[in-house]
Amino acid sequence: MSPTPTQPAALPWCHALLALAVMAVWGTNFVVIKSALAHLPPLFFATLRFAFVVVPAIAILKRPAVPWRDLAAYGLLIGAGQFGLLYMAMNGHISPGLASLVIQTQVFFTIGLAMWADGEGLRPYQYGALALAIAGLAIIGWHTDGGTTVAGLALVLVAALSWALGNLVVRRAGTVDMLAYVVWSSLFSIPPLLAMSLLLEGWPAMSAGLQQADAATWGAVVWQSIGNSLFGYAAWGWLLARHPAATVSPMALLVPIFGIGASVWWLGEALPGWKLLAAVLVLAGLALNLLWPLVSRQISR
Repeated sequence: MSPTPTQPAALPWCHALLALAVMAVWGTNFVVIKSALAHLPPLFFATLRFAFVVVPAIAILKRPAVPWRDLAAYGLLIGAGQFGLLYMAMNGHISPGLASLVIQTQVFFTIGLAMWADGEGLRPYQYGALALAIAGLAIIGWHTDGGTTVAGLALVLVAALSWALGNLVVRRAGTVDMLAYVVWSSLFSIPPLLAMSLLLEGWPAMSAGLQQADAATWGAVVWQSIGNSLFGYAAWGWLLARHPAATVSPMALLVPIFGIGASVWWLGEALPGWKLLAAVLVLAGLALNLLWPLVSRQISR
């Protein structure tokens, strides 16, 4: 039987492996961020990341046919908003594993903002999904300690909100080369990040970071730009262009699993029962939100 809109086709094994590779890159990326922050101030690190995204890719990729104001808004929200705040939070205020989990609340922010813009209300299953995610976040907030603080949790939540706002901006572009969109919008990420770094971190800290940076630090910067941004967005966009979003999007549930697993394995992050319970609740909320529409359509057939 051929696939229909209500019955998404399974990914071919080679495409599934590509999606798995993207999730592995995006998930383990949080450990890479932590390693770079050992030497580089967070906002200066974010500045370097987006500078490496722009050069030399901007000379190769044609500017997407979208207004400059949208590129500027996306670059500001994703660069200074999402990653600037995320790096600040991960600079001693939240563990990489929990950061990879909490940042996924962008899904709920995106849905809420889109429904507010369209004048729609939440559906019953979305209330359930949101309740599960909030319960998981409440557990994290209740167990803040030296490794994870309330400030760190708040910074990541605002970073997730910035990501969601960026999603609404790029939504206006329709069908567009997402890789080119990311590269050209990164032009507008660099100036505010550099200005904030100079203002909040200061040139002495920036200079010291450059002097202390070793091969691993520069490898992390390159991995952030080439692996996380260029490869990740190019591969994800390629998959979305060939398969329904309902088939590809659930793979995003693997990002925090890779993030938590990598943090436990490489950094020795503790995994007490409360953290596992929080992860289960947040992931259950994400899974309910992503998968319930598919399940309900199958039941109604």
